[in-house]
Amino acid sequence: MTTTDPEFTRASESGYYADFHSAYVDRLRRVFLEPTFRNAPRGFASRERLAEQFVLRDPRQRVPFVPARRTNIVFNFAEALWYLSGRNDLEFIGYYAPGIRRYSMDGRSLTGTAYGARILGAGPGTSQWSTVTEQLRGDPDTKRAVLQIFGAEELWVADNIDVACTLGLQFLLRDGALHAVSYMRANDAYRGLVSDLFSFTFLQEFMATELGVRPGSYTHTVGSLHVYASDEDNVRAVLADPAGEVDPPFVLPAMPDRNNWEVLGEVLEIEEALRTNRHRLDSGLTNSGLPEYWAQVLGLFEVYRRLVHGEPVTVELLHALDPSYVRLLGWRWGDRVPAGEVFR
Repeated sequence: MTTTDPEFTRASESGYYADFHSAYVDRLRRVFLEPTFRNAPRGFASRERLAEQFVLRDPRQRVPFVPARRTNIVFNFAEALWYLSGRNDLEFIGYYAPGIRRYSMDGRSLTGTAYGARILGAGPGTSQWSTVTEQLRGDPDTKRAVLQIFGAEELWVADNIDVACTLGLQFLLRDGALHAVSYMRANDAYRGLVSDLFSFTFLQEFMATELGVRPGSYTHTVGSLHVYASDEDNVRAVLADPAGEVDPPFVLPAMPDRNNWEVLGEVLEIEEALRTNRHRLDSGLTNSGLPEYWAQVLGLFEVYRRLVHGEPVTVELLHALDPSYVRLLGWRWGDRVPAGEVFR
C-alpha cells in the first residue's frame, strides 16, 4: 500500500498509519481524551485504554516530529544498541538516561528492562535471535519466530521495580518482507511508547537486513495503554502542537542494505570510547571508517559526549548529520545545540 491509501491515514479509525509520527499523536489523543478507565495501579493515577493495537506501513519512520515532545533521538539509538549488545548493565544505558538507575534492584544492572540480555542470551546456544533467524531461513512461512521477553519468574519477586513491559516480539516473513508484531502487557503512551516503538522497529529493520529482505509492516499491541496524571500537562502540550496535525517534515535514513552484524562490533567499540570520553569524532565525522548510516549514529553520540562534558556542539558537526537528527537535537537541547544555524 502507498501512503495515500485510505487505510493509512493520520487519524485512523482502522488503526493503520503511514508512519509513527501520525500514529503517536492520534493514539495519545485517544487515551488522553477518551480513556476507558481511570485508575491508580501502585498508587499512580492514570488514564487507560485496554487491548490497543495499531499498524505502521513503514516501520523505518519511527519518530514523532513534534517539537513539544522533545524526543531524545540519542537515547533512542542508545537503547536499541544496548539491546543488540546483549548487556544488562547500568554503565551503558545509565549514561544516556541517568534516571533509569532508580529501577535497578542492585545498583549495577537492570533485569526486566534489559531486553537484549534475554534476546541474545548469556552464552553459546542461548541466543533467541539466532534461533529466530534460523527459523525464518529454514521455513519462511513459519509462525514460530518469536523472541520471548517477559518471564513468569518476574512476578515471584516481591516489590519488583523492574518488570518487563514487553511480552515478546514476533517476526513473520511474507512475500519478501519481514513483518513484526510486538506484544506488551503495558505501555506509557506519552513516554515509553516513543522509545519502545523506536527500538522494536529498529530490531525489525536490523533483522531484515540480516536476512536480505525489506522491512514489512509493524504492529504494536498493548494490553494497557495509559497516561499518568503526572504527565498530563506534557500531553496537553503535545496535542496542542500544530506539528502533530501535518505530515512529518523529514524521512529518516534507512539502514545499510547489508548484514549489519558485520559492523555492529565496531560501532559498539566506538560508542564505548565516546561514552567514557576516551575518543572524540571530528566535526566532519570522517574518522569513524564506517558506513554513513552508522557514522551518523556515532555522530549523535559525539554530540551527546560534548553536551555531557561541556564542550561546544559546532555547526560543522551538525552539518555532518542528517537534517532530521539535527532538528530533533535542537528540539531536545535548545540553545545548547545551534540547530537553527543549520536551517538558515
